[in-house]
Amino acid sequence: MLALDDVSKVYRVGTFGGKELLAVSHVSFSVEDGEVVALIGESGSGKSTIGKMILGLIPVTSGVIRLDGMDISTLKRDGLKNYYRRVQGVFQDPFSSYNPIFKADRIFHILKDEFFPELKGAEWDRKVRSSMEAVGLNPDQCLGKFPHQLSGGQLQRLLIARALLLDIQFLVADEIISMLDASTRIDVLNLLADLKAKGLSILFITHDLSLGYYISDKAVILYRGHVVERGLTEKIYFNPLHPYTRMLMACVPRLDKKWEAVEVELKAKHSAPTQGCVYYGRCPIAVDKCREAPPLNEIEADHFVACWRADEAVSTVGASGRNDRGVVSTVQCWPGAQGLSCRLPGRRGGTPSSRR
Repeated sequence: MLALDDVSKVYRVGTFGGKELLAVSHVSFSVEDGEVVALIGESGSGKSTIGKMILGLIPVTSGVIRLDGMDISTLKRDGLKNYYRRVQGVFQDPFSSYNPIFKADRIFHILKDEFFPELKGAEWDRKVRSSMEAVGLNPDQCLGKFPHQLSGGQLQRLLIARALLLDIQFLVADEIISMLDASTRIDVLNLLADLKAKGLSILFITHDLSLGYYISDKAVILYRGHVVERGLTEKIYFNPLHPYTRMLMACVPRLDKKWEAVEVELKAKHSAPTQGCVYYGRCPIAVDKCREAPPLNEIEADHFVACWRADEAVSTVGASGRNDRGVVSTVQCWPGAQGLSCRLPGRRGGTPSSRR
């Protein structure tokens, strides 16, 4: 359905734009009909930049984004309007999406004026109420209220209801539950799962590993704008092959190590960008070959890794789930109210909860 082909984004920064900042570098992946793809990475990895390029909020520097084979950069006026009938986005902070001096349901009136001017008032009201009920909102409790009178979860659901009014086929969900409490998070996640079951395609942008596992069919791991690993969610989580992905899986609370020590350790390993592998400066298994940028190779079916030593990682994984350097290679993770729960193979503990 939607595909990114060798997409890059360069920002001009510094005095008079004299310097360049490479935010996204040669990213390629696709999202099929009725599929959820999790775009995972730390802050500054380029996740939101990719979402904004898909929504046409910022231009692509190089590469092509296609919807059903059509280059979206060529769309103008009516073509662009039809594109937004099919593709919409919901962002991290629901409060910033509303003007506080207007009532929250004003977003529906704007939509009607632009896309449905022919509908009569009563017919439009029925359509709005039906959309709100589809996302679990009571119209009588939410309509006519100002943003400060509604919770963050209600405001996010209103934004999703607005997108559903257009009968969209693709949703960019950019950190849409990171500002919500735990009880509201699971409700919104279940709502997205229900929409997926009805055929909606979703790009789920997150930095939370547990959320990415809970809802997605495929996962894309970003580091400094580069795709370091992508493939089926089960393969990424149960058999991570890139050192960065393994580091992410290992970043869970431990009884024998304080959080402060982990933070200091990770910051100390952070380094400036290199000409070769983007992770070279932090990689614990780097060799001279890593001074060259590795291609994104398919190591196994539906599992791509950009690492010169990925084949070695596959061959050195033992029954203990650790490779020859002691790096955890297989971690089973599942979501909980307090965040990500993980278990190493061979350890006692519960089994991962079923994913929707």
